[in-house]
Amino acid sequence: MTHVLSQPISEIKGVGDKFQEQLNDLGLFTIEDLLFYFPFRYDSYEVKPLTELAHNEKATVEGEVVSEPSLSYYGRKKSRLTFTLQVEQFAVKAVMFNRAFAKKQLNIGDTVTVTGKWDQQRLQMTVSQFKKGESKAQEPIQPVYTLKEGLQLQRLRKVIKAAVDEYGESIPEILPEDVQLTYKLPNRIQAVRQMHYPESRIMLKHAKRRFIYEEFLLFQLKMQLLRKKHREATTGNAQNYDNDKLTDFVQSLPFELTGAQKRSLAEILKDMKQPHRMNRLLQGDVGSGKTAVAAIGLYASITAGKQGALMVPTEILAEQHYQGLKELFEGRANVALLTGSIKGKKRREILEAVERNEIDLLIGTHALIQDEVLFHDLGFVIVDEQHRFGVNQRRTLRDKGLHPDVLFMTATPIPRTLAITAFGDMDVSVIDEMPAGRKPVETYWVKGEMTNRVLSFIQKEVEKGHQAYVICPLIEESDQLDIQNAVELYNQLAAVYEPDISVGLMHGRLHNDEKDAVMQQFATNDLDVLVSTTVVEVGVNVPNATVMVIYDAERFGLSQLHQLRGRVGRGADQSYCILLADPKGDVGKERMRIMTETNDGFELSEQDLKLRGPGDFFGRKQSGMPEFKVGDMVHDYRALETARKDAADIIMNGRLENDPAYRSLKNQLDQDPHLFGEVLD
Repeated sequence: MTHVLSQPISEIKGVGDKFQEQLNDLGLFTIEDLLFYFPFRYDSYEVKPLTELAHNEKATVEGEVVSEPSLSYYGRKKSRLTFTLQVEQFAVKAVMFNRAFAKKQLNIGDTVTVTGKWDQQRLQMTVSQFKKGESKAQEPIQPVYTLKEGLQLQRLRKVIKAAVDEYGESIPEILPEDVQLTYKLPNRIQAVRQMHYPESRIMLKHAKRRFIYEEFLLFQLKMQLLRKKHREATTGNAQNYDNDKLTDFVQSLPFELTGAQKRSLAEILKDMKQPHRMNRLLQGDVGSGKTAVAAIGLYASITAGKQGALMVPTEILAEQHYQGLKELFEGRANVALLTGSIKGKKRREILEAVERNEIDLLIGTHALIQDEVLFHDLGFVIVDEQHRFGVNQRRTLRDKGLHPDVLFMTATPIPRTLAITAFGDMDVSVIDEMPAGRKPVETYWVKGEMTNRVLSFIQKEVEKGHQAYVICPLIEESDQLDIQNAVELYNQLAAVYEPDISVGLMHGRLHNDEKDAVMQQFATNDLDVLVSTTVVEVGVNVPNATVMVIYDAERFGLSQLHQLRGRVGRGADQSYCILLADPKGDVGKERMRIMTETNDGFELSEQDLKLRGPGDFFGRKQSGMPEFKVGDMVHDYRALETARKDAADIIMNGRLENDPAYRSLKNQLDQDPHLFGEVLD
């Protein structure tokens, strides 16, 4: 940033103390802040054909008054004026509130231009502005900025215009000329002017293109530099595993690896041979065989004389992995389990054995990263369901002076654009193929009035010796949301089914020990039906469970519904997912339709991202998700891909350090090392 742009906004004429305070509240402190405070939308009074108007959006149309304006009063001095306009071949109803005076101004036969909110279904315009006579030459496109209470739009427009007029020419160019030419991008000065005061929609489009690419490139450069830094910090990390032992182990597995498993495994093994630390995300649907791939990676590390660790979110899941991997590694490796509930002498013995290198693989919850756990030579760490662990928990391993290869696993299929963005400093492996012979879960959407039939269906499945999950979104009653809650639903089902069918209850307010106890009862078939909130989303493998019923399914995102569906279909019997939902809006209905039509988690994740947006994809604000001013990861994914490739090329060829044309870009990165906030580390 040049010195002139770093001056405080008080340098601009007309900005006094009170106004400066209001601008500060918006996060605007310097002249540069003002210049890059872009509008969130643009008002245009361009008259468009009705066929081009979007429902519920602001629009301008021109037509002839064909009915006598009708005026009615309601409330205290409130009025409604309605009249009909002939617009093209359509009769459009125009409604104006509290404009009684307009009745005398509008007559049948008058040509009127009206601006307001367009209702496509009713062919109706709620008018905010009107002008008699035909529309004149094209009026300028007006910027609309985000405001806070007490600040007027006109005043903000005026001060931004003053900043653009006086300081616009001082805006430094940060993109090299060859990049601008390749993508036909306007220069930075022109682009800022067009973002605030577009001459036309085309010019605005090009200015936006410029800043979308610029934002994505800066972000991707930051990610790539972070990756480079990680690699350079962990040289001498190559693992020389025993290929013969590994081949023998893979051939001893009771199943054939799928093509996608083999591909992901090859990527992991190649990383392990490299001198830098592996930082890889392995993603695949529930049941796609991620654990098998991870186990082979762990075994490779063990044959290289290293120790392995597998960290999972819950004790019961740790227990399950422990049993499975102990069996798999029988006679080949020593496997131990460490969770919060293992205490006293047994705990001390495990910790000592880990430190003496007598344990090859340690499985557990985040207890694995506590200070007391000292590994002899940790070579390979797997973090399962990585987005449930905090950034700081994942960092603790390195703070202990350990630089193992790290593999993050998730059964939440992450859309490509999110993987590039949220996990841009990682390599990504995808298992997008299911093992042969797995029956897809049959999914049905039913309305609330069919609840009794659903309960009868659960009973029939239980009578066949199977089990069922029943999921609801909230734990306690909410005044705002008219939805079932777990406690009430448990009481209802217990009244319907018991004593013949046993019903259990699990929710997030239970203590961890209580949750584990309930889940253990379900896993050992001591419970037939488990009523739960979404805490079972990442849970135990219960092959005997064949029914997943989700109450108020419209309240969930597609990815969450898919995760819940993945709790069943783990055995040889046909499984079913029943979505009980009465969605009011089109988006809710669309979600239900998509769920019944596909079992492909990756396809669902892309649809979910489009319907819900990136911020809420993980059911919470993802730590490290960047906030882009202009770019949108969902709609601008091609620009994101391009920026990623360009950033990789710039870093690989050392252009930031060695090419004078890239000096300004490097300065921009150096000047703001915290660009876009904290990224996943």
